[in-house]
Amino acid sequence: MTASAASRPAEASGTFSLGGDLPVRRLGYGAMQLTGPGVWGPPADPDEAVRVLRRAVELGVNLIDTADSYGPFVSEQLIHKALHPYPDDLVIATKAGLSRAGPDDWRPLGRPEYLRQQCELSLRHLGLDRIDLFQLHRIDPKVPPADQLGELVLLQREGKIRHIGVSEVTVEQLGQARRIADIVSVQNLYNLANRAAEDVLDHCEHENLAFIPWFPMATGELARSGGPLDNAAREHHASPSQLALAWLLRRSPVMLPIPGTSSVAHLEQNVAAAEVTLTDEEFSALADSVDA
Repeated sequence: MTASAASRPAEASGTFSLGGDLPVRRLGYGAMQLTGPGVWGPPADPDEAVRVLRRAVELGVNLIDTADSYGPFVSEQLIHKALHPYPDDLVIATKAGLSRAGPDDWRPLGRPEYLRQQCELSLRHLGLDRIDLFQLHRIDPKVPPADQLGELVLLQREGKIRHIGVSEVTVEQLGQARRIADIVSVQNLYNLANRAAEDVLDHCEHENLAFIPWFPMATGELARSGGPLDNAAREHHASPSQLALAWLLRRSPVMLPIPGTSSVAHLEQNVAAAEVTLTDEEFSALADSVDA
């Protein structure tokens, strides 16, 4: 299933309002893969990366998720090159709180002065006066949460951040964060094959907080030939990855999947998942096909 050039299939995913005042389409795009191996350095084909970003917007995507650490800064700079000046409805979410020393090297760093520096650099690299959604990439265990999130609150009061989100948190950590800052979103690992964050998702749904699952298309054994995803995909004339995304969109109204790719063809296939509708039986069968 591939989206036609004239369609905007992302619109079929519905909308969610971040913080109650910032509507986005629920199927977004994650820009981590627009970098080199190990999420380090420039991509092998920078021109294709630009085409991917522009095509995402053409397909109706208006939530792009990135981070200062993707490259570092390569992803943000490509977004600026491809899309600035930005469409009025485009929401760019970025993150800070992980430092990089090389490929596949990620280290929590939540010192207030570092978070402020990275926010200022993201503003510059993205060409923005204010970041719509700024997420704490990880809670640094060496720094009091009040210092980390408190600095984001100060940046918010200064008009440099509109909304604040957190990533990879437990329900308890989310509650603590919400006592410090007005949190509007959570970005945790979650997919059909790995639902360890189910309690966090349920809490977000109860509190009407956006839940942004990273690594959303992991399917593992579910996509094997003759497996539950493979069978359902054949019935829908779709791919297992599309079914996995359709399942996420059906799972909760606060779910905002952000599948990433460095290929226009794969992008079109991913976004077309918004037009896949699962029956109640199909949704339940897929949910029951793996232990949560």
